Amino acid sequence: MEAMRLIVMSRRALAGGGGPPQVMAEVWQAQALAQAIGSRLAVTGPPELRGEALGLTELAGRGCGVLDRPDIDTEALLAARLTELGDARQTLTSLGGLLGEVGIALVGLASAADDEGTYWQCMEAIDAADESRDRVREMLRRLADRDEALPA
Repeated sequence: MEAMRLIVMSRRALAGGGGPPQVMAEVWQAQALAQAIGSRLAVTGPPELRGEALGLTELAGRGCGVLDRPDIDTEALLAARLTELGDARQTLTSLGGLLGEVGIALVGLASAADDEGTYWQCMEAIDAADESRDRVREMLRRLADRDEALPA
């Protein structure tokens, strides 16, 4: 499935809310999707993005790693359904928006957390989502620089 479609699905699921376990599961899904997109960009994306894409893969993986893995069937795992990236700029712009929404959802979860463990999981995941979003912004900047350098 194309990256944009998966990002839209993830954004809708995250916006759909639910209780803390459902939101945490959607946050984990979004981070796993960011990791898959970063991995795909590192291998098949524009050469000027490959280093930052590797960084995105690592950071999004950290975002998954700090959260408890939800009980999700392989068929429901969005990252496993990624088959194509489509336009890198459009994908990265939408992924940046998704990562921003992940951060907002995590702030809400952290502020309502009943236990310290959940609070700190959220704080570490917020940090990973923010750093991932920074990588996405850097990749978008590199694409803009590349386009400016092209002869008219």
